[in-house]
Amino acid sequence: MIELHYWPTPNGHKIAMFLEEAGLDYEIHPVNIGAGDQFKPEFLAFSPNNRIPAILDRAPADGGEPIGVFESGAILQYLAEKTGKLTLSDVRGRKTVNEWLFWQVGGLGPMAGQNHHFVQYAPERIDYAMTRYVNETNRLYGVLNRRLAGRAFIAGDTYTIADMASYPWIVPHERQKQDLADFPDLKRWFETIHDMPSTQRAYEKGEKLRAQPTVNETSRSVLFGQTAVSHTR
Repeated sequence: MIELHYWPTPNGHKIAMFLEEAGLDYEIHPVNIGAGDQFKPEFLAFSPNNRIPAILDRAPADGGEPIGVFESGAILQYLAEKTGKLTLSDVRGRKTVNEWLFWQVGGLGPMAGQNHHFVQYAPERIDYAMTRYVNETNRLYGVLNRRLAGRAFIAGDTYTIADMASYPWIVPHERQKQDLADFPDLKRWFETIHDMPSTQRAYEKGEKLRAQPTVNETSRSVLFGQTAVSHTR
């Protein structure tokens, strides 16, 4: 049994997509990030960065105590290794999957996240910041579009965790000021994953919570005002 501790954000959706596609037994434990659930001691015990998603594997491969894993990329790698699914077994293929997984967690996610922040949430309209992150998001869409030319999926013919990592960050493309028509190979790939039954199931479960946290004056400090000494409980 996998406990999925998450909220339906792009990083949270990645893990739900894996669990649905792999057919693993799991249960959802909502972590309402707008309400500050990520700072509860019981969550911090296995997610010390106070971020979602995180998992608890109640049946680890070594038969020992439950294993907690935080950081979405690490969770995807852990689950792929645990199950032998949704990665590639040969050394070159696995290298490619990991390259693009790290490309997403180090590039597409952070840059699109800053795009979301300055375009959607920042209390001040800062033209330089908005232009910077919209343009960098656009550049990264172009990198992914070129990678997908002549390929069904990011690592080749096989759907892997590299695809699951990137897809949720393309879902809000309109909010990121991006037009998928400008990226035809990315658009084809996006539509293929969108139509997968496992993707539909993962997103439907997220919709039962709340697709986006409500950002108001109370939640703004929870989501965006953290420091090393704030919210320590």
